[in-house]
Amino acid sequence: MNIRRMKQGDVPEVAELEARSFSSPWSAQSLSDALQKESYVFVVAKEERIIGYGGMRCILDEADIANIAVDSTRFRRGVGTRILEALLAEAKQRKIRAVTLEVRDSNAAAIALYEKMGFVTAGIRKGFYEKPKEDARIMWKRSL
Repeated sequence: MNIRRMKQGDVPEVAELEARSFSSPWSAQSLSDALQKESYVFVVAKEERIIGYGGMRCILDEADIANIAVDSTRFRRGVGTRILEALLAEAKQRKIRAVTLEVRDSNAAAIALYEKMGFVTAGIRKGFYEKPKEDARIMWKRSL
C-alpha cells in the first residue's frame, strides 16, 4: 500500500469511495475545488486502486479532519491508521498545534482508532449527522 498526496486525476475514484462511504458525500466537484486550495490536504491509500483517502483543512495553527474513508473490503487492515498518520505528519510539518474532527457517536471502530492516535473526546454535537440523524463526537488531539 502506498500513501501519497491526492492528485486531480484521483478525484473520480475518490468521489466514488466517498459516495459508498457516507450518507452525505462530497461531490467530485467539491473534492476537486478543495484540492486546489492551499488550506486543504488530501492523501490517498493506493494498491492497484485507491482503497482509502483522508482530507483535512488547516487554518492558522489548527486543522480539522474532514473525512477519512476506507473501502469496506480493506477494513481492519491498518489503512485508516496509515491515512491518519499521513495527515498528522502533514499537520506537524505545517506547525499545526491542534487537530479536531467529528465522528458519528456510533462509529466505535473510528473512535477506537482516533483514541489510539491520541485524540480525546471534548464534547457532543447533537443531531450533527443526517441520514440517519445522529450525534457527533467532537475529538481533539492537542499535541502533535
